[in-house]
Amino acid sequence: MAELATSTRSKNGQPKNRRWHPLWLAAPGLLFLAIFLAWPTLKLMLLSFQNSEGGFSLDVWSQMFGAGIYVKVMLNTFIIALETTLTCLLVGYPVAYWLSQRNENTRRRLMWLILLPFWTSALLKNFAWLVLLSRRGILSEILMSLGADQPLNLLYTRGVVVFAMAHSMLPLAIITMLPTMTGIDNGLMRASHTLGASRAQGFWRIFFPLSMPGVVAACLLIFIGSLGFFITPALLGSPQDSVIGQLLITQVQQLLNWRLAGAVAMLLLIATLIVCFCYDKLFGMSAISGGEGQARSPRIRKVGYAITASAARVCDMLGKALAAIPGKPRLSWLLPLFSIVIILVLISPVISFLPMAFSSSSFLQFPPPGFSLRWMETYLQSPIWTGATMRSFGIALVTGTLSVLIAGAAAFGLARHQGKSGSLVVMTFLLPMIIPNIVTAVSLFYLFATVGLVGSNIGIILGHTVMAIPVVFIIILTTFKGYDWRLNQAASTLGAGRWRVLREITLPLIKSSLVAAFIFGFLNSFEELTVALFVGGGVKQTLPKQMWDDVLLSVTPTLAAASVIILSIVTLLFVIAERSRRKADAL
Repeated sequence: MAELATSTRSKNGQPKNRRWHPLWLAAPGLLFLAIFLAWPTLKLMLLSFQNSEGGFSLDVWSQMFGAGIYVKVMLNTFIIALETTLTCLLVGYPVAYWLSQRNENTRRRLMWLILLPFWTSALLKNFAWLVLLSRRGILSEILMSLGADQPLNLLYTRGVVVFAMAHSMLPLAIITMLPTMTGIDNGLMRASHTLGASRAQGFWRIFFPLSMPGVVAACLLIFIGSLGFFITPALLGSPQDSVIGQLLITQVQQLLNWRLAGAVAMLLLIATLIVCFCYDKLFGMSAISGGEGQARSPRIRKVGYAITASAARVCDMLGKALAAIPGKPRLSWLLPLFSIVIILVLISPVISFLPMAFSSSSFLQFPPPGFSLRWMETYLQSPIWTGATMRSFGIALVTGTLSVLIAGAAAFGLARHQGKSGSLVVMTFLLPMIIPNIVTAVSLFYLFATVGLVGSNIGIILGHTVMAIPVVFIIILTTFKGYDWRLNQAASTLGAGRWRVLREITLPLIKSSLVAAFIFGFLNSFEELTVALFVGGGVKQTLPKQMWDDVLLSVTPTLAAASVIILSIVTLLFVIAERSRRKADAL
């Protein structure tokens, strides 16, 4: 089963086998990404170098850099992304470390709580903060009950934008750092203690350096993801906090300025690629694709060792100072308390919609003044809301199936391939994660406008499949890396054909992983807004797009009722996916 084969005839008429390279299985996926990701992105960016007659011109670039507003928006985007990355690192590292020290069962249960808000729409979470942090929100009510002079309104500030973006990206930071931490041999720490090192020395000189591949990979993913954010600044920020994503929406949907939109998209993509290039030169890209990256530069390693040594000495000094205090106060409870509080903050906007959906109030309010089924009935009886829900469900089903077929074939071929070219194919399939979503959505909108797919279900499905492929690909490829290929060889030795081995050996053993991959592809599509916002063209309303319109035009508790439906579906599918992944890991 190592390679595909077709039967041909030799010169003497006898049949012989022609063996195909396993990477041919990745060809459909590579072609799909070339047509619906690379080509439209390149085509959009080339517009920025054309004038109205189609000739070469740099007028758009002069306009962009000559206007102060564009430069300010670009700086805002990079600064907010950097602040979000640092926040996620400072908050997420202690939580990931605490989780790595728990047993497997406890860690899995806690990861359910952390990943649930990760797979919940950013639109829902940000709208929850819009309610919770308003002048009538629960935080303001608590402060008023404690004697505050006036209601507190935290909205429309840079701080709340960074907080909400960090809240959305924090689960990604944790799940990226955690595998590296759990893979560190605890015997190294015990050996350091045996040789006389303190707990602080052991952590900073051994554990922390070994965890750096996960840390730098998390920083890269968070920073790149933050560059494409537009929902959070649009809902929670002020005009002074506008980002590139909002600028792209304005240029495309309101001004139809494709040339300037291409320049903005190109600038954002170049910035992303520069970050990826620097990361690769300093640490290598292997950490992103599942390897163990480390600092390539000796100077970087020396600086890192000096910083960790200084941190260890400072911690030792603090420990000695605390030990000198009568009673020796124990601080071991701080890390568990901090981690639990962070997990509660992560799930708080998710569960806040439950009471608001059954509120007797005519506007969204938390806590609600009374109980009522009025808004749930409004949702269920509205053809607009139910139609958008059914459309999202159907699109997600097709997207999940298509992404599993494309990514599954590619993952199978890569698992059977032993050459160095496989890493390039892996990075190609991860490109939709590297290119900001807003750039991909605008590029697809430009491409589909020329072929008549804007405002069609097919256009949305194709865009959602591009977005879902990386997650599905990683899940299936990880399963194949742990697959025992000797079972296939044994079946072939006993006379089973290739297709029979695939049907009766391979597929049954990876079935749980395929189910998990399909569900995550489904969830990625079901809650995706960016592609639906552009490619849908306002004609084909998916549920996230309908909710976006409701937030902008007429905020009612019907939105909370729709959110409960989404949360119910997400929770159910998430539990099924996690159980399927657990079965796959056990095989």
